[in-house]
Amino acid sequence: MRGVKPICPYQHQFDNLWLFGAFSPINGDSCLLEMPNCDTDCFQSFLLEFSGQKPKELKIIVLDNAAFHHAKRLEIPDNIELIFLPPYSPELNPAERIWRVTKDEIAMNTYKDLDELSKHLTTYINQKLSDDKIKSICKSNLYSNIFLPIFKL
Repeated sequence: MRGVKPICPYQHQFDNLWLFGAFSPINGDSCLLEMPNCDTDCFQSFLLEFSGQKPKELKIIVLDNAAFHHAKRLEIPDNIELIFLPPYSPELNPAERIWRVTKDEIAMNTYKDLDELSKHLTTYINQKLSDDKIKSICKSNLYSNIFLPIFKL
């Protein structure tokens, strides 16, 4: 409605933290890493951390085309394969559903600083983002039809 402002908590301060994450729609496994920036160095750190979880497992990560995902200096671990989505198609990435739910969890709140936000996110991830919830959020007939044959090879 024109001329009506929503009533909600407002904080005129812009500090950021970044969550890097990968989620399995098959078994609910996840890897989340809070980072100070969203850049190639942080993405490299995330890849190394993710690679170390179940290191004998092949991990397929579905990504958008952010510049830092394509950086030439990235060293992709041997147990990780990257699949890039077509431009402007975030709906094809199951992780985007997790980000939507996570953003809804923190939206409409104010935090005195990034530490308080970080604590809230950590509590949410540890208490509410279970393997079953990840599977239910990420699960899609699209992925069971397209990606499961890749895992069966």
